[in-house]
Amino acid sequence: MDITEQCVVALTWTLKDTLGDELDVLDEPVEFLVGGDDLLKRIEEALQGHTVGDTLQLHLEPEDAFGDYIDTLIFLEKRELFPQDLEEGMTFEGSALPQGCNPEAPKDALYTVTEIYPEHVVLDGNHPLAGIALRIEIKVEAVREATEEEVGRGSAGTGFFRIQPQAPGSDLLH
Repeated sequence: MDITEQCVVALTWTLKDTLGDELDVLDEPVEFLVGGDDLLKRIEEALQGHTVGDTLQLHLEPEDAFGDYIDTLIFLEKRELFPQDLEEGMTFEGSALPQGCNPEAPKDALYTVTEIYPEHVVLDGNHPLAGIALRIEIKVEAVREATEEEVGRGSAGTGFFRIQPQAPGSDLLH
């Protein structure tokens, strides 16, 4: 079966920056809905017409991946507003930031704690890969028709590098 809109693909990949440094490896296949919200548009376009066993190598500029780095999405907040067990790498949804945080912080962003000082916390609302050109090698491991539920949901259950609130110390991007 060839990859078309509204099908589910199982992919593995290796993601590197333009210097060749490995950023992420997905060595166990994960399913994504093509034509939904799971994959970056540029990757969906490149997958069209391919089938099981095919390998693609893509170069993604920031505008095709996670956008440019935006300095205005960095916020310095009072340490006292956050839980005692706060650690670097923890994430907060903008709509769930503690009361007293900067009201200018967009509510639809996901903020990562990047630095903790005795009096302040630095929150970054940029995607961890914002501003970075990427090279990705993708292998198509399986292709199947999407279920009605997946199409209605717009997802096979996993988003491409969807950032989830993570346990401290976790460095997985997917």
